[in-house]
Amino acid sequence: MKSKVKTYLTQTTSAAPLAVFRIGFGLMMLYGIVRYWLKGWIDTVYIQPKFHFKYYGFEWVKTLGDYTYLLFLICGLSAFLVAIGYKYRLAIITFFLSFTYIELMEKTTYLNHYYFISILSFLMIFLPAEKYFSVDGYRNKIQYKNIPKWTTDSIKLLIGIVYFYAGLAKLNSDWLFKAQPLKTWLPSKYDIPFIGESLMHQNWFHYAMSWSGMFYDLLIPFFLLYRKTRVVAFFFVVFFHVFTRVLFPIGMFPFVMIVSALIFFDADLHNKIIDSIRKLLGGFSAKAIETKAVYRPKNRKLVLSILALFFTLQLLIPFRYLLYPNELFWTEEGYRFSWRVMLMEKMGYANFKIVNGETGQFFYVDNQDFLTPLQEKQMSFQPDFILEYAHYLGDHFKSQGHKNVEVYVESYAALNGRLSIPFIDKTVNLYAEKESFKPKHWILPFNDDIKGL
Repeated sequence: MKSKVKTYLTQTTSAAPLAVFRIGFGLMMLYGIVRYWLKGWIDTVYIQPKFHFKYYGFEWVKTLGDYTYLLFLICGLSAFLVAIGYKYRLAIITFFLSFTYIELMEKTTYLNHYYFISILSFLMIFLPAEKYFSVDGYRNKIQYKNIPKWTTDSIKLLIGIVYFYAGLAKLNSDWLFKAQPLKTWLPSKYDIPFIGESLMHQNWFHYAMSWSGMFYDLLIPFFLLYRKTRVVAFFFVVFFHVFTRVLFPIGMFPFVMIVSALIFFDADLHNKIIDSIRKLLGGFSAKAIETKAVYRPKNRKLVLSILALFFTLQLLIPFRYLLYPNELFWTEEGYRFSWRVMLMEKMGYANFKIVNGETGQFFYVDNQDFLTPLQEKQMSFQPDFILEYAHYLGDHFKSQGHKNVEVYVESYAALNGRLSIPFIDKTVNLYAEKESFKPKHWILPFNDDIKGL
């Protein structure tokens, strides 16, 4: 076994697939940043709100006001530099830090694909993606035809983990035996041409979508790895992500996954892509620089150790929910960062009451005075949001001179087509509760059973 690992680590592969991946990744990220800016979301998500929800342990991340535009500019510029391979190492580190900081500023915006971009850009810091067909190579008058095989394989492994874990997460009774939440969502897509009125209301179609989605996520990384099934698998990748993009507003994620899947193809395809780009650029010719056979990283042991730790965490983090006693979909303790993609339709209602603990006098809070519609919606059914908001309200009213402040909430939530039921214990003073990794005793029982992983 040890000798097999040793042999594997000495194997090399063409540098072209990783170079094409770098170009595609950089351009898509640049487009994503520009799109976010043009839609006005920097202002509505990061500047307008009076209060921002933060991830536990990252409360120190501050919003930047109008300087948020500068942060997005830095992020977009670094994405462009990654694409062209100019000062690559500095560019990808800057992109990782700026993109991740943007995500940490407001928890309301959490999406699996933003998390994917953060950890993928972190991984790319350690990969020699600029060693072929890059401005760095052109300036240094040297490029490398081959790189260690484990570098491109690490991208394939991360993509495989995302798909496979998303498939494992679909092995639950709500998804497979109740077709939820698709049964709730799809009937509202009646305006889609050709299939809106004919398929979206059909019960069998909801089940077919649920089961095919589960099989797709579990099997697609293996079909992409196997040469004989690769082309057909890529066709399914394109169809699946384009179809889900038509059904749901999930931004850039479908295109990121389609372009990322190209890395599973042999070097011939990537060399053709590079030749096409080279023709478009005209003067950017590899003839002007020396091409060496193989690039060998100088700090290989350190990089491999970091990647081993990185992938160990990626394999374990999605299962941390097993440390919590109650229903995952209800408490959401251990839900994020685990590739649980579109598994829940959860709606909530939260009415906060500010009480004078000595006199018993109280009044209710109008959430619209403090939160944007998106923030209020996300807060209403996620316990950690509710606790953080309760503390914000407690601090706010305390600073206004209110005495003996206690904060209570009357809340209800509905999950995957079930009736709305009480969500948070309304007798618990949330202002006295602290955020931690411990189970939250003030979340009321779910009183149902969702079987599965």
